[in-house]
Amino acid sequence: MAHSSSNGRRIRGTRGGGARIAARVLVAALAAALVAALGCKRDEPASETRTTGAPVALPSATAPFAAAPVLPGTPDVPSLVAAVRPAVVNITSESEVERPNVVDPFEFFFGRRGPRSGEGDQVIKRRALGSGFIVDGLGHVATNAHVVAGATAVRVKLSDGRELPAKVRGTDERLDLAVLELQGDKNLPFVALGSSDAVRVGEYVVAIGNPFGLGDTVTMGIVSAKGRELGAGPYDDFIQTDASINPGNSGGPLFDLRGQVIGINTAINPAGQGIGFAIPIDSLREVLPQLIATGHVQRGRLGVVIQPVDATLAKSLGLPKPAGALVSDVDPSSPAAKAGLAPGDVIVAVDGAPIEQAHDLPRQIARRKPGTSVKLEVSSRKGTRTVSAALDELGDEGAAPSKPEPQRSRGDKQAVGVSLAQDPRRGVVVTDVDPGGPAAGLLEAGDVILDVDGTAVKTARDAADRIKKAPLDRPVLFRVAREGKTRFVAVARQTP
Repeated sequence: MAHSSSNGRRIRGTRGGGARIAARVLVAALAAALVAALGCKRDEPASETRTTGAPVALPSATAPFAAAPVLPGTPDVPSLVAAVRPAVVNITSESEVERPNVVDPFEFFFGRRGPRSGEGDQVIKRRALGSGFIVDGLGHVATNAHVVAGATAVRVKLSDGRELPAKVRGTDERLDLAVLELQGDKNLPFVALGSSDAVRVGEYVVAIGNPFGLGDTVTMGIVSAKGRELGAGPYDDFIQTDASINPGNSGGPLFDLRGQVIGINTAINPAGQGIGFAIPIDSLREVLPQLIATGHVQRGRLGVVIQPVDATLAKSLGLPKPAGALVSDVDPSSPAAKAGLAPGDVIVAVDGAPIEQAHDLPRQIARRKPGTSVKLEVSSRKGTRTVSAALDELGDEGAAPSKPEPQRSRGDKQAVGVSLAQDPRRGVVVTDVDPGGPAAGLLEAGDVILDVDGTAVKTARDAADRIKKAPLDRPVLFRVAREGKTRFVAVARQTP
């Protein structure tokens, strides 16, 4: 007998078929329930139409895979760009460079006319392209200092196609920042400045600029890192991003998704892709009023030479952790000297703000104006103390002294793997370093040993004695002069 199923399918009955059909139906129901329990999508609610069995329990809302997405929805970049683009500008600067006249060697041989007496060098005009952004309703434009360096004429092209002349209002070469003042129409839109300190690694960012002179170009990426040092100067604190940045983007804005500028695009790594760098907008905030008002920036000066504190130095100095700025030299007439700072001191805080890395100190001091009094928390082998220093003004840096001649004298190898000699002119000099010894890669031939473990040494014998007396449970601390600069070096003593 054949029975018609509810879905129109024909099921042929056989002997004992009713029991088998019931079993199959039961197995199918159990399988369906199992699939529903194990294969339910995380974002689907539990079914309320089941008539048999208990409802399937969903994972707890606190479970990691059940959490709401961090970014609900796609960033509306087109609307952001439409709102901020009118305040982004393209910059063209012209400068004049003198090039010496080159005499053709065949002119005199064949009787051709050479340069006339009194003819000067040729003047060549060079053009540089960059980007910028309007920061206020008075027509001030922020950009990089290198975009307008030596400029004799600057023109700014607005997003609506108009071109306006501009003059350089002020520059800060230490931070590579400049402010221009537009001539003519100043009733222009301007951007909002955000906070680079509040920016988190991984945030979406949008860069707008003039790469290769192509005009307004928008790229998007994330903040790859913060606090990058590139060796550009003592105030390096770059934001790294993978938003595409190219020549011509210099000086352009880096926006967050709120449409606020959080960085000024400045540099790229030519050996890699997706590695661009921007100056934090907080740095511009600090100097912008001075650049507009006076055209230059006044910074405080403490008068110390510093170096980072690594784990070996921290152990040698008796510090609980490798942090702070180690003072390796002090200007005798500086605020630091008047405050009693000395080589071997470690500055761990300024006005209560901790100095985690050595480069934090010059940034903290530079933010304060000359004449400001600061409280410094200082650690050394003698303990911790607090001193006050009245900052003076940071001037131009002088040229680096020439490298001293290496000494060829030889001496007996000490427990740290170096040979020392007495130089009547300079003092105790390292003449040789054992390539396999503890000092390899730390001390160099030609280094002048100024003191050992905090005690000044005047002869090679003094230095050798101090090395031998150094405790075995910590590295020997040397203060050395190298290439006109002083620094501390900690070397583990070699035991027999």
